[in-house]
Amino acid sequence: MKLDKRKTLNQIRGETAICVDGQNHNLCLTLGALAEIEDALGGGSFEKLQERLKSPSISDVLIILHALLRGGGSAITLELLKASDVDVHKATKAIAKAFGSIEVNDDPVF
Repeated sequence: MKLDKRKTLNQIRGETAICVDGQNHNLCLTLGALAEIEDALGGGSFEKLQERLKSPSISDVLIILHALLRGGGSAITLELLKASDVDVHKATKAIAKAFGSIEVNDDPVF
């Protein structure tokens, strides 16, 4: 996967990249992306979200990936993402990498 040479990814900020339909996209764990994920999956509770993400469904992965893509500046819709060619293994690794930037008491959140 080639990274976008115009922008250096800031992994401390939760930025990573993924290839969707042959196009490179940046992912970023922003507060907006986190709120979008929490609203869609967490029932309004960060603790419930943590519990659900211990064993996510493919639908959960798509919702999370979509929120992170939006956080990275992509305008891709969830419907288009669902129909896109995305390597699920690479997607889950990119999501984990983005969430790896969050720490509470020096322990990763997820």
